[in-house]
Amino acid sequence: MAARILIIEDETTIAQLERDYFELNGFNVDLCHTGPEGLRLALQGDYNLIIVDLQLPGMDGFELCSQIRQAKEVPILIVSAKKEEIDKIRAFNLGADDYVTKPFSPSELVARAKAHLTRYERLLGKQEPLQRPEIHIRGLVIDKAAHRVYVRNREVPFTTREFSLLEFLATHPNRVFSKNELFERIWGMDSNGDIATVTVHIRRLREKIEADPSNPQYIETVWGAGYRFSV
Repeated sequence: MAARILIIEDETTIAQLERDYFELNGFNVDLCHTGPEGLRLALQGDYNLIIVDLQLPGMDGFELCSQIRQAKEVPILIVSAKKEEIDKIRAFNLGADDYVTKPFSPSELVARAKAHLTRYERLLGKQEPLQRPEIHIRGLVIDKAAHRVYVRNREVPFTTREFSLLEFLATHPNRVFSKNELFERIWGMDSNGDIATVTVHIRRLREKIEADPSNPQYIETVWGAGYRFSV
């Protein structure tokens, strides 16, 4: 079955261009042009990936991204004319998986979408029967089979991407990984892409598992090198 994509874009020409390229690549595409309509479709429909513009009538893309992410675990790609790093970081903080600036290459957008779809399928469907089903480290329990995390006997919710990053680091204790390495390993794309999302996700992990996120005991920063899961 072909993957379903929702494009939320108020510029008709751009929306139609995106739709044409995705349909040429075998996707089923729905279009809408306002924030509220996009939110309704995103929450009611069964989409494999959602593309969101930031400057939308009725509700901006930041709020839209946040509300979709709170309700669904689906790849969200931002396509926007906003090029400032602060906008990218804000989007990643709200749950976006990727950020493409206008003007963009439609072929690159399709390629990025395919990469995210493939990665999500692997993250949601992976099995590791030969590895320990659980990781126990100083009050932290990572249940790999059930994709659940417990911090001091309390379950803490994690998105698929957050869980994958935490599991990867915990499975390779005391080893330093650069941001580029983590981006390539977890996001599954070329490390020349935007790696700001790695910093955002590390901060989220610390907020969820560390007693004092400003003085982390699990995920340490190795200045000039990257991050290390300490055991």
